[in-house]
Amino acid sequence: MDRSSLLQLIQEQLDPENTGFIGVETFASLVHSHELPLDPAKLDMLVALAQGNDEGQVCYQELVDLISSKRSSSFKRAIANGQRALPRDVLLDETGLGIYKRFVRYVAYEILPCEMDRRWYFYQHRTCPPPVFMAAVTLTQIIVFLCYGARLNKWVLQTYHPEYMKSPLVYHPGHRARAWRFLTYMFMHVGLEQLGFNALLQLMIGVPLEMVHGILRISFLYLAGVLAGSLTVSITDMRAPLVGGSGGVYALCSAHLANVVMQPLLGAGASLVPARHPSVHPSIRPSVRPSVHPPTFPQNWAGMRCPYKLLRMVLALVCMSSEVGRAVWLRFSPPLPASGPQPSFMAHLAGAIVGISMGLTILRSYEESLQDQCGWWVLLLSYGTFLLFAVFWNIFAYDLLGAQIPPPP
Repeated sequence: MDRSSLLQLIQEQLDPENTGFIGVETFASLVHSHELPLDPAKLDMLVALAQGNDEGQVCYQELVDLISSKRSSSFKRAIANGQRALPRDVLLDETGLGIYKRFVRYVAYEILPCEMDRRWYFYQHRTCPPPVFMAAVTLTQIIVFLCYGARLNKWVLQTYHPEYMKSPLVYHPGHRARAWRFLTYMFMHVGLEQLGFNALLQLMIGVPLEMVHGILRISFLYLAGVLAGSLTVSITDMRAPLVGGSGGVYALCSAHLANVVMQPLLGAGASLVPARHPSVHPSIRPSVRPSVHPPTFPQNWAGMRCPYKLLRMVLALVCMSSEVGRAVWLRFSPPLPASGPQPSFMAHLAGAIVGISMGLTILRSYEESLQDQCGWWVLLLSYGTFLLFAVFWNIFAYDLLGAQIPPPP
């Protein structure tokens, strides 16, 4: 039965008077009597919504959004009010899973801090579309690096080669009018060490994030970090060129690390206490209700149970700090050729700021529509204001301040 037929059947049998509300007990009976293909996680969420009111009913539109897998804020409201039920079973107890489903479960525990979010992602996950954005960006960066490495016969500190800065992809303050360079610099890298760090973080953190949150959100966050990085360099480090995708990488990594550490689990901490609602059909398995207790700091950390989680986080932090240290050293140490370029490191900081602000909002809104959040529009307005300021800065400030920029290659 397709989705339109299912919704028509629900409306005809469960809401013939068009009241706009559906009883969970009668809906569960309809699901089991017709053997309707509804994901178990969706039934769990339906029960959670029904337990938010005394009559055990849900709004018909909420049911439509749930079946259609649309993002909704109703589940987040249920969490905040302490009225959302959680299943007793956890994904780690699932047995008989294939290799790919075990990988999906691993991604769910790696990225999502809430057990219900993990179940929702695990049951509604589809292989199409695959996480192609981060893989395509990483592959393109590797191909570009190999091409320039073979052409220049130089694999470490490529920026010191006199022909390297002539690339049409590199951001250089003397070529600010070529607007595409504010983005395409992410395909160029100083050398093998920078490419290795960025590629490792993009595949280790970026691909799982794209699997969970989708290509649109993660690509937007990555490109927002890249663009903010180049514009920040053009404002704060006006003489420096820029290469590498570190702005986008740090936007993803800082957002993920902030989400792990900062987002509270179930609002204010929760312990699972058995509970049943009288209006819930007995065929639905027992559920538990969160009871609020004083939160502890590492709630998300403890909730995201994965093998070698600590090792992966330490590896990510080591890669990020090493890359920042390398970038700072290249910027302020005397270049090997006296006239060699000294790329800026400010893109790393700009990407981290984008990740902690916009990125954290995106990752915390796994079940929610961003358009319904006032805070998201405030962040977009702030980012747009920064872009507008940076555009005017690049048009007028260099001449007004008499900035002595190096001649373009």
